[in-house]
Amino acid sequence: MSAPQPSPTYPAAPFAQRRSIEQVEEGLELAPKFDRLGLIPVVTTDADRGEVLMVGVMDAEALARTIATRQAHYWSRSRQASWHKGATSGFVQHVVEARIDDDQDAVWLRVRLAPGQASCHVGYRSCFYRAIDLDDATRAPVGLVPVGTKKIFDPETVYGGAPNPTRL
Repeated sequence: MSAPQPSPTYPAAPFAQRRSIEQVEEGLELAPKFDRLGLIPVVTTDADRGEVLMVGVMDAEALARTIATRQAHYWSRSRQASWHKGATSGFVQHVVEARIDDDQDAVWLRVRLAPGQASCHVGYRSCFYRAIDLDDATRAPVGLVPVGTKKIFDPETVYGGAPNPTRL
């Protein structure tokens, strides 16, 4: 996988250079640390319920667009491109709060979805719709247990013939 390339149509990200540990850990400038591929992990939760909706990654452009628009943008590893969450489905994640962790190498988004909307391309509200079966640790392979949620939408209806982003 190659590192994300900045978009020629989007200005450079408005982030501070990382100058010192004190600046990164205690300072008041956003100086995110992207990995060697130019990505930073993002945990996205429902702002009202606290439910984890998804975990993804952002490149600098996606983080800058998220800040500028207050709508979540991510880097898609399968498409090798930045994407606006909800651009195809209409299920936009409206950012209520964006946090950065202590060493500025992970982002936490608190978002709101319109009623009846979802964050998972499989059709569920949350991407975390199964639990790992911790009660049967001797089973191989380890089992999964549905967590009692049902699909919010039919992916075929919403995405039509678009390629599935899941890769084996």
